[in-house]
Amino acid sequence: LDFADFTRYSSRSHGEFTTLAEELRSIDRYLLLEKARFGDRLQVVLRVAPEVLPVAVPYLCLQPLVENAVQHGLEKGRGRGTVTVVAEDDGAMCRITVEDDGAGSDPERVRDALAGAAPEDPDGHRSIGLGNVDARLRAVYGDDHGLVVETAVGAGTKVTVRVPKFAAGVRAS
Repeated sequence: LDFADFTRYSSRSHGEFTTLAEELRSIDRYLLLEKARFGDRLQVVLRVAPEVLPVAVPYLCLQPLVENAVQHGLEKGRGRGTVTVVAEDDGAMCRITVEDDGAGSDPERVRDALAGAAPEDPDGHRSIGLGNVDARLRAVYGDDHGLVVETAVGAGTKVTVRVPKFAAGVRAS
């Protein structure tokens, strides 16, 4: 059932925006699937302020960040990894962070990915998730609302998203 719900949400074709509650519900389903795959190796921490659940966010703006956290936090052969998702009230903003304690990344590669020049990783994969989410956030909310990525090789990664709690023309469908 979780896989079916996850697939249904991921492939829906209506609406440019959803509520943070729906986006987090989809992430929770995705993480349940990954926990089945990784078992006790994957630890998940979710801290969500209830007052930000109705905030409208671009559809699938957080899931790619969580997928990256799992991929870089666990799939690179490490023993255990923790993915932490925090959504909190920040005045007129909703601040969402996705953090992992994984291998981290070269900040230059992250800058390239955010600029749309996604380099291939050592396995030959090209990451477009960060650049796509960053571009969509900036298109909707302006340049001050792109992704903020803090990372270093061997130090994990923290991605912060700040969206207005209310924005003209932005409503969940």
